[in-house]
Amino acid sequence: MLLGSMANATQELHPASTALEQDDLVIPMIDFGPFCRGTPSDKHAVALSVTNAFKTSGFLYLKSHGIPPSVVSRAFASSARFFKRPQSQKDGLSWTNPQSNRGYIATGQEKLASIELIDEIGLLRESHPDLKETMEIGREGVEGLPNRWPDHLDDEGRDFKETMLSFFGMCNALHKQIMRAIALGMNLPEQFFETYVNESDHNLRLLHYPPVRKETFRKNPRQVRAGEHSDYGSITLLFQDRHGGLQVRSPRGNFVDVTPVADAVVVNAGDLMARWSNDTIKSTRHRVIEPPKPAGEESENDQSDTYPSRYSIAYFCNPNRDKVIEALPGTYGEAAPKKYSGIIAGDYLIQRLAESM
Repeated sequence: MLLGSMANATQELHPASTALEQDDLVIPMIDFGPFCRGTPSDKHAVALSVTNAFKTSGFLYLKSHGIPPSVVSRAFASSARFFKRPQSQKDGLSWTNPQSNRGYIATGQEKLASIELIDEIGLLRESHPDLKETMEIGREGVEGLPNRWPDHLDDEGRDFKETMLSFFGMCNALHKQIMRAIALGMNLPEQFFETYVNESDHNLRLLHYPPVRKETFRKNPRQVRAGEHSDYGSITLLFQDRHGGLQVRSPRGNFVDVTPVADAVVVNAGDLMARWSNDTIKSTRHRVIEPPKPAGEESENDQSDTYPSRYSIAYFCNPNRDKVIEALPGTYGEAAPKKYSGIIAGDYLIQRLAESM
């Protein structure tokens, strides 16, 4: 459950306090301000808190992260306007291939699933497709891999491009700071990851979960808005609206609600970071279901038969496409041998994207 006293606790404890504790899953709220503006001691304390969260739950909430609420609100508003466009306009900007990973993906086209179910993706897509549509935005200016902007359509499309390019840059700056924190927390030089991430081969994913009738979930217990999965890259920054629905798998194998917290970003580690750390960092599975019922709300008072739209924005952070990812110094030895052979980051990501489409 989300602790009711969290807001007060995060002001009193430095730099981290418990935001969620349930079913042996503990997700902290970490004040990132001291890492960016504090003393070396402050920075080290934040770095240890970040890395400890990734090693235990794989998830954390981050506040004072440097992206103003007004900027996040503008990105959400622009995203919502994009998804309200006629279907023909969105289809004209369609995603083409995993090498590019740019453009619009219609509802039902992608199916997220755990690695054990990859061979069953086709059947899963037919029986209970993911109820979401997305817009994928990669690094601008990559030769042969253009973003699919709507800027040629109208002024709103031009504003969309400007807004998302700016937001992409701010998320990238935050990502670099978090990678520095991970480096310090793992007893590596603070700049260790710089040459691995300096090309900004990331993806900004705008997500819209359209309104859905509540009976859809009652009739099909396996139906979700986004299937159980782990993320593919190094870390993910997730901005949620107020409706919720994100769940994280606990150590006991149950799913726990990760409730939206105003002005905080959810950060989680991905599969490449887990490989990079020789599994000392966890890439935890998660999914999106129907929104949880607000605390104290009785079912007879809920007259609506439809769940409203849900919007979120995920910034998937990845190493440079050409970098070889292998176990970091200090994560292996005689007592803990390397679990994985080296892999080229871009090849791994393309493989995982292809499996979901």
